[in-house]
Formats: sequence, C-alpha cells, structure tokens
Amino acid sequence: MTEPIRILLIDDHTLFRSGITLLLSKQPDMHVVGEAADGVEGVKQAHALKPDVVLLDLNMPGLSGLEALQLILQDAPDLAVLMLTVSEDAEDLGAALRAGARGYLLKNIDADFLISAIRRAHDGEAVIAEGMTAKLVQQFRAAGQPSSGAGDKAKLTPRECEILGCLARGDSNKVIARKLDVAESTVKIHVQNILKKLGLSSRVQAAVYAVEHGLG
Repeated sequence: MTEPIRILLIDDHTLFRSGITLLLSKQPDMHVVGEAADGVEGVKQAHALKPDVVLLDLNMPGLSGLEALQLILQDAPDLAVLMLTVSEDAEDLGAALRAGARGYLLKNIDADFLISAIRRAHDGEAVIAEGMTAKLVQQFRAAGQPSSGAGDKAKLTPRECEILGCLARGDSNKVIARKLDVAESTVKIHVQNILKKLGLSSRVQAAVYAVEHGLG
C-alpha cells in the first residue's frame, strides 16, 4: 500500500487551518502531519517533520510566507511547497515561483481543485490557480523577459498547439480535457510532449512561450 502524502499546513488563521485539516483528513491518500500558526514555527516543523507537501500562507505576521519558503527550501530544496493565499497580485506570484514554490493557489478555490493540486505537486507538477497564469504572462511581457524555451513551435502537432493555447489561459488538464472532449490522461501526455519538444520544464514556462509565440 502506498504511503499517504504527508502534509504540513502553515497559516495564521486557526479556523482556516481547521477547515483544511478536516477536508484533507477525508482523503485516504493524505495525512496532515503538522500545523503551524506562523512562519517561524512553520520552518521548524518543516525541518523536523520532513513533509511531502507544505501548504503555506503568503501573508503572515512576523516571518512572511515568502521568507519562510526560502528558509524551508534551504534545508529541503526539492520539497513541494504550495502557496495558499488571498493575493492575486502578479508580483507576489512571480516572487513565490522565483523563490522555488511548486505552486500558487488562491484561498477561494474549490475543495476538489485543492486536493488535485496537492496530488499533482507531490508528483512533481507545477500548479497555479486558474486565472493567475495569464497575470504571470503579463508580468513577463511587461518586464521584457524572453521565453525560457528555445524550442521551435513547428515541432508541435496541431493538437499540441491547441493545448498549448489552453495552457496560456491557465486551464487545468481537467478543463482542457472537457474542452477538447478527450481523456485527462491524454492531455497529460500531450503536455509532457509539449514540454519535451520545446525544452521547457513547467506549465508556467509553456504558458509564457504560448503567448509570446501567438498561441495564447
């Protein structure tokens, strides 16, 4: 039997932590191993408990979520840390991803998306709340930053180009599958092929590439 995903929750709102813990306790493949009410305690618990996934609030008194993220990743650079925040600011999103966050989620997401995001992050996938990818793309363009991929879009099939456009809009695999009337597993394979062909490492980079090359 596969071991459950071990999760650490760091957030200064007690009621919010309780709700998330209750939600995740109903998932047979997840186990909340610890909670922390501030960044300092969160860093300590991350070092002591060595969780698989950390859900980390961005705005906390004292040590901020961004500072806590950097300290956590110093000890465990491959740890999947998901920012869970109310901030829809593109600068906050960009700063979190540059600091090494595996994903950026908004607190108004539905329960199914959060559960899926935890599983995907645990599997190594970058996860960003729908609607935030477009803001990140705008930030890249405003800063005049080129796409990080050197691949040629001519290598892509028409279906891969279509899916790449969906990524630029921040669509999840589930949403893309519904739009294109294909299996979610099929979309996942297409996304992996797109990243490989373009020499990219994440869906975020793919979204930026798509917009810069007129596909989004």
